[in-house]
Amino acid sequence: MGKLIPIEARSGGRRSPFAKSVIEVIRKIPRGRIATYGQIAALAGNARAARGVAWILHSSSDAERLPWHRVIGSRGRISLPRGRGFEEQRRRLAAEGVAVGRAGRIDMEVLQWEPRGTLPAAFRAYEKALK
Repeated sequence: MGKLIPIEARSGGRRSPFAKSVIEVIRKIPRGRIATYGQIAALAGNARAARGVAWILHSSSDAERLPWHRVIGSRGRISLPRGRGFEEQRRRLAAEGVAVGRAGRIDMEVLQWEPRGTLPAAFRAYEKALK
């Protein structure tokens, strides 16, 4: 695999509005809470861009100091494979008090972030996308 090039470097130093929104939303996930890739995409304005969220996390987490470990798959599990980030994400979540099962499962009913009040317009769009 080649060297990762941050999004802004590939686009002449500019991020897309969607990438900026994704980064802003991810930064708002509180300690001890989780969000899904799809939830982040919807809150950032494109409910169909969960893979885009994954790419943004993959390419910009270190440079942006994002809490990437708080983002999980839609089925309530850590999406990263064992030996390629699973253990690190599990460790970071546990350090925040998030219980992670052996298979990487997290109780979304208890721990999923609900951004009511912090991103009102985006959250309304997210709720609408779920219907």
